[in-house]
Amino acid sequence: MTLQTNPLRDIHDRIHRIAVRLWDWCCVTASRLAVAGRERMAARPVSAAIVLVAAGMVFGGLVNAAATASLQARLAEQENRLEDTRREARREVNALAARLGELQAQANRLNALGDRLTRVAKLRDGEFDFNRPVGVGGAEPGRDISAGELLQGISEVEHDFRRSGMQLSVLESLLFNRELERNAVPSRAPVADTYITSGYGRRADPFGGGGQFHRGIDFDARVGDPVLAVADGVVSYSGVRTGYGNVVEVDHGNGYVTRYAHNSRNTVKVGDLVRAGQEIAKAGSTGRSTGAHVHFEVWENGRLHNPRKFLGDIQRR
Repeated sequence: MTLQTNPLRDIHDRIHRIAVRLWDWCCVTASRLAVAGRERMAARPVSAAIVLVAAGMVFGGLVNAAATASLQARLAEQENRLEDTRREARREVNALAARLGELQAQANRLNALGDRLTRVAKLRDGEFDFNRPVGVGGAEPGRDISAGELLQGISEVEHDFRRSGMQLSVLESLLFNRELERNAVPSRAPVADTYITSGYGRRADPFGGGGQFHRGIDFDARVGDPVLAVADGVVSYSGVRTGYGNVVEVDHGNGYVTRYAHNSRNTVKVGDLVRAGQEIAKAGSTGRSTGAHVHFEVWENGRLHNPRKFLGDIQRR
């Protein structure tokens, strides 16, 4: 197995060995100069002094060069460690930026979901304003936090976002189901801008044959006016029935079935999915009828109901 070496460490070791050899050489040279100096000082004192000064300068220069090389090696090693620290800090900052981006995306999703739930639940304007900053405060002054504390705080916020997202999704599903149930219950008139011309129950036969039980409600209409589904459902019948003329029946899937009669023509067929307010026929006067109108009936689990209780503020004239 080949061991990897650190180039800076190798340079430092070589410089250290050179410095040691220089130191040894300087010591030997100084010793020799000292011996030679003592022998010459008696004969030539001035020359001996000059030699000693020169030797000292050479020795000092060599020592300074060795010390400078050693200091430069240590400085290079510290720069290398500092660069490693910078790279690690950049990696941590990039990781934090990615986490913050994910949290921002989750926050945007929760805001959008909250806005949608506010509309579905029909909350008052301003009761939950997801665009208004939330007021916060605290008595204690702020302080610097460590990287570990920051990461822990981000993880806690991420956990809270996930939990809130699941709770809002469940709430959205419940509200959606409630909306479906509400839309599947008759709650509007089958003709726009109309009024009731004949109510539910006992009445005089309009053809002069005594009395009769009227199974639905008649709404004023002109030939060709759109006949509208009063709730979401599936067309279960579209055709002609004796006395009713052209008829459309819609099954709302919750036990309710609504009937629209005397149409000039039907515009849907069996199996069509219809929404509340969608056109299903054109008003007319087919079948047993004295003039253009829409006859409307409501059945629940096979039992006839007075449609009046489903129609809100529709007036009779």
